[in-house]
Amino acid sequence: MTSLSDVADIVIGVDTHVDTHTAAIVDTATGAVLDQMTIPTTPTGYEDLLAWAGEHSPARAWAIEGTGGHGAGLTRVLARDAEVVFELDRPQRIARRHGAKSDPLDAVRAAREAMSRPVRGTPRAGGQRQGLSVLLAARRSAVEAATIAQRQMFSLIVAAPETLRATLGQATGTERVQRAATLRAHRSDDVETATTRHVLRTLARRVQALTAEAADLEKQITVLVKAWHADLLDLFGVGPIVAATVLCAWSHPGRIHSEAAFAMLAGIAPIPANSGRVTTRYRLNRYGDRQLNRAIHTIVLSRQRYDATTQAYTARRTSQGKTPREIRRCLKRYIIRDLYRILESGPPTA
Repeated sequence: MTSLSDVADIVIGVDTHVDTHTAAIVDTATGAVLDQMTIPTTPTGYEDLLAWAGEHSPARAWAIEGTGGHGAGLTRVLARDAEVVFELDRPQRIARRHGAKSDPLDAVRAAREAMSRPVRGTPRAGGQRQGLSVLLAARRSAVEAATIAQRQMFSLIVAAPETLRATLGQATGTERVQRAATLRAHRSDDVETATTRHVLRTLARRVQALTAEAADLEKQITVLVKAWHADLLDLFGVGPIVAATVLCAWSHPGRIHSEAAFAMLAGIAPIPANSGRVTTRYRLNRYGDRQLNRAIHTIVLSRQRYDATTQAYTARRTSQGKTPREIRRCLKRYIIRDLYRILESGPPTA
């Protein structure tokens, strides 16, 4: 990527917080700090920040940490005015002399880090992508809460009085939830039995409500995915949730500059761990977007279980001495390559 000093006179680093943002202007030629400013996170504050930046140079770039979180409001304002914005995910913090830390110092570090990075990311898009992201977050919380409630039900049934154990002990999954949701109080119940019966019914109905909520959110996700990139659903093992996760990580054409970068973002690019005479050793990549990594892993497992071509590939690589984990890593690279090509080629025209 072109050096920032070739395209901008200044870089404005922004340290974002809930109530305030602190900005620092750094000269790209010398690295000197030219000015600093703190604003409230309000529309008026954002406009004041833009006016302040305009007093220094029109050839500028912004380096913001958390463009999808605390810095989302500022990022939208900058996008409206076609400002050049770079996203810093988790800054590679340089050593702080004597442990020094403050909002102005972090703003300066953000600007200088954007200058030093060989590859700089742009903020993820809003619109369809943000809509999918919100729906995915809501569905994920509903599914997780339903799972927790079912685990609580299981624990209660294990220790429940024999009357309840006889009713629910042999049931599993959906059947257990349905039975528990219809439990009724009995006059003969003692305090322990009556209380356990009431709690089991409450938990079961909570599971039913959360399951219905998750199903409704999945329908909305499917509608957005089909409207944006329906061709993803044609790939074997890719359903609405996996497709939405991939789209949220990718965001828009040009943001991910190569298939290798997409693999790194997904946390499936091998990390060299060579030393001395050992030149073929690699470590498992634990970084990147873990939701995207999970989506790719889901595709692999689905294909290994149901796709004849993938099963034949797995058998062939196994005969060559590859371990199941190594085979899955190879499959993930094939999948990320196909996904990247589809996404960057744009949605099919009607």
